[in-house]
Amino acid sequence: MIRVRLPTPLRTLAHVGSEVQLEVEGEATLSSVLGALEAEYPMLRGTLRDPSSGQRRPFIRFFACGADLSHEAPSAPLPATVAGGAEPLLVVGAMAGG
Repeated sequence: MIRVRLPTPLRTLAHVGSEVQLEVEGEATLSSVLGALEAEYPMLRGTLRDPSSGQRRPFIRFFACGADLSHEAPSAPLPATVAGGAEPLLVVGAMAGG
């Protein structure tokens, strides 16, 4: 079971609390977790990654175990503590401007 924490706008869109739990088949990677998240909550399709390219949206960041995973390869394995459910994968909406 993988835990994913979502920012408030996505929680509202998906009608969920701050954290969701997902079953991911095979290896736990960012791509497989996002696929499971979009399958379970289809209203989130296109909000975290571009549907045609699969690339992360510009103002969406992914963190786990104190590390920024946003620029890791989508097929890279997630940390064992995330894959095991001890730590959540954090989805964060970045801000820009001044």
